[in-house]
Amino acid sequence: MSVRNRDSLGGKAAIAGIGATEFSKDSGRSELKLAVEAVRAALDDAGLTPADVDGMVTFTMDTNPEITVAQAAGIGDLSFFSRIHYGGGAACATVQQAALAVASGVAEVVVCYRAFNERSGRRFGSGVQQREPSAEGAALGWSLPFGLLTPASWVAMAAQRYLHTYGLTPEAFGHVAVTDRKYAANNPAAYFYGKPITLADHAASRWIVEPLRLLDCCQETDGGQAIVVTSVERARELRHTPAVITAAAQGAGRKQEAMTSFYRDDLTGLPEMSVVARQLWRTSGLRPEEIDVGILYDHFTPFVLMQLEEFGFCKPGEAADFMAEERLPVNTHGGQLGEAYLHGMNGIAEGVRQLRGSSVNQIPGASNVLVTAGTGVPTSGLVLGADG
Repeated sequence: MSVRNRDSLGGKAAIAGIGATEFSKDSGRSELKLAVEAVRAALDDAGLTPADVDGMVTFTMDTNPEITVAQAAGIGDLSFFSRIHYGGGAACATVQQAALAVASGVAEVVVCYRAFNERSGRRFGSGVQQREPSAEGAALGWSLPFGLLTPASWVAMAAQRYLHTYGLTPEAFGHVAVTDRKYAANNPAAYFYGKPITLADHAASRWIVEPLRLLDCCQETDGGQAIVVTSVERARELRHTPAVITAAAQGAGRKQEAMTSFYRDDLTGLPEMSVVARQLWRTSGLRPEEIDVGILYDHFTPFVLMQLEEFGFCKPGEAADFMAEERLPVNTHGGQLGEAYLHGMNGIAEGVRQLRGSSVNQIPGASNVLVTAGTGVPTSGLVLGADG
């Protein structure tokens, strides 16, 4: 059963600017400074100034409130500010919120951003620490006492079931890691620039939580990324070819929890991403075979395979072969495994570069790009298209 009908947001807004700090393991400056650097870089990329901005969108779990970033970046009056929950699942939803504001006339130029010292400061990979009591957090009470303390351990439960159901070995996940690192090796902005890996390297990396090895897990990164959204008409007057927001969607599935949805009927898929997929295909009118590049959220390799299956690129259990045969260019920036872990915002920027023709791993003729946000949590996705 569908969740919604086709929506009317597609084609009403575009990404006109992208900007980032360097990606590092120790930025040496505050998260606020990282956010401001990324915002200013994105505005400069678009050919806009802080005075042009009247909207801001970011994530929860962020020490950089919209109003504070606006003040520090020299931005004046705001008519729209918003914040999306669920960690990496918020990435594409920030752009959706911005597009909604632009399409409705609530704002004209909206900046989406994410900045953190995720390596030198708070490390999300370290798991739950000193969390305030909440209804959401209560769900973790069914997992934490049994040793499931980190994101890797939560994902490992679904990954093990996936391998068992389809008769696969952990090598299936290695194809994702090898592909990401192949593209990262060509990307000067990537932490693993010049450092491709092989399936043998993947198999030799140490166990984190079986069946996940070190090379199945994304990095922890310091840095910032910002995205500028405005109307398609205005974007056409700026510095770069617009990346049109063809479709945008959020999704949460039945029996949804944040990373610990272990009481679903089946652990081999991602129902929240299925909700997103149905809406993106319905609104864009596209089919999987019409996507030229896939930027798929890769905090852990197994969930990349499941995403390919939820979107219909291949049948359940066949995604490892799909990746091995490189039927779709995936994560041409290197992904969060190879470039940087910026909660998926750097993936949106790569989608824009592919449409501009400026990616370091450019796919010739790329005109439709699928971008997804964090999986295992309520999530979001985009289809970005070339203008005209």
